[in-house]
Amino acid sequence: MLRRGFQAAVILGHHGTLPGATHLLPRFNPASAFGSSMESLVSRFCQEMKKSKNYALPNASWGPDMLSLYHEFLEKTKTNGWVRVPSFRSNRDHIQGFKLPLDLSANSDKSDWRLFTRCIEREGQGYEYVIFFQPSEKKSICLFQPGPYLEGVPGFVHGGSLAALIDETFSKTAYLSGEGLLTVNFNIRFKNLIPLGSLAVLNVNVEKIEDQKMYLSCVTQSRDQQTVYAKASGTFLQMHLEEDSSRQ
Repeated sequence: MLRRGFQAAVILGHHGTLPGATHLLPRFNPASAFGSSMESLVSRFCQEMKKSKNYALPNASWGPDMLSLYHEFLEKTKTNGWVRVPSFRSNRDHIQGFKLPLDLSANSDKSDWRLFTRCIEREGQGYEYVIFFQPSEKKSICLFQPGPYLEGVPGFVHGGSLAALIDETFSKTAYLSGEGLLTVNFNIRFKNLIPLGSLAVLNVNVEKIEDQKMYLSCVTQSRDQQTVYAKASGTFLQMHLEEDSSRQ
């Protein structure tokens, strides 16, 4: 989710301090993360915002497979506890009112901020995706329809663009499952090429949580589950976001 400060976070995870600095790794307090309940994390992170465009909503570029499976999971939000995760232009929209750990900050005009997987504004040309999260099972489903700007091998998805979306789905799942904030490790094995304009389904699970780290897995496959496109795993460092008193 937050690439800046990646090396610092890894060093902190092993040694507890940054070389030449006085920052200490915030001790992960289960009571603060889970005591506030996963429900509060989900409700805060997944709230709709009238002033921000939600890119996780259907648009005219979505194909029949994408639309039908979207509505299938939308029904599950009414009865089976699934949550549709909104997707805004920047993660700053999700964490408004909180401050980042380790004094991570960006010296950039707000108009420049854009999540990598939302960097292509034109509908249908890049990343078309929506994430559904299941809190009780700590898992997510991401529906992904890749556009022509994500091409690698002619007619097929570039492997790096798929890896980026898996990492993004990992990050949302990790945070909602227990404040997993920074990617520490990411591995992927490609199995088959994804045709541009088709539907790929990312199945993400939290495998375990220990020592301030969350371990996740992902299987990317076709809707009928007959073709596996890739298998990936990732590790995220847990960090508690604190209330930003300067914005109150």
